[in-house]
Amino acid sequence: MPETPQEPKARVIARWVGGRQFIGVDEGGQAIVIGPPEEGRSQGFKPANLLLAALAGCAGYDVVGILEKQRQRLTRLEIRVRATQEPDPPWTFTDVHLEYLLRGRDLDPDRVRRAIELSETKYCSVAATISGRARLTSSFHIEEEAEA
Repeated sequence: MPETPQEPKARVIARWVGGRQFIGVDEGGQAIVIGPPEEGRSQGFKPANLLLAALAGCAGYDVVGILEKQRQRLTRLEIRVRATQEPDPPWTFTDVHLEYLLRGRDLDPDRVRRAIELSETKYCSVAATISGRARLTSSFHIEEEAEA
């Protein structure tokens, strides 16, 4: 029996709006400006930085969901991404580090560590794609939420 092609799970359109600027639009109509800095001012996300933002969003989405299922009382999550690229075109990422800054009440470090691990190795498609080419590492810091 011949294989049936899989239906794409993601659809995005990039529309050129002049210069080196594009508007990216997803299947839900959400838009984002994409373009390198020109004449000293920002024109939107640089494409490579957009990939890093996608990684942080993808991982964050998973971590929040996993911690909620574990009944962890997370009140804030910030993910900072640092990356190193090759010095020559196509400037491939070689090392990407995610630093998770969490705040909540009585967050269990072992559960946080496991949620991050599951996201980065099992659930996050962006992490799986990047880790196929670059070394992906992470760390986390938990801040205890003060009682109100």
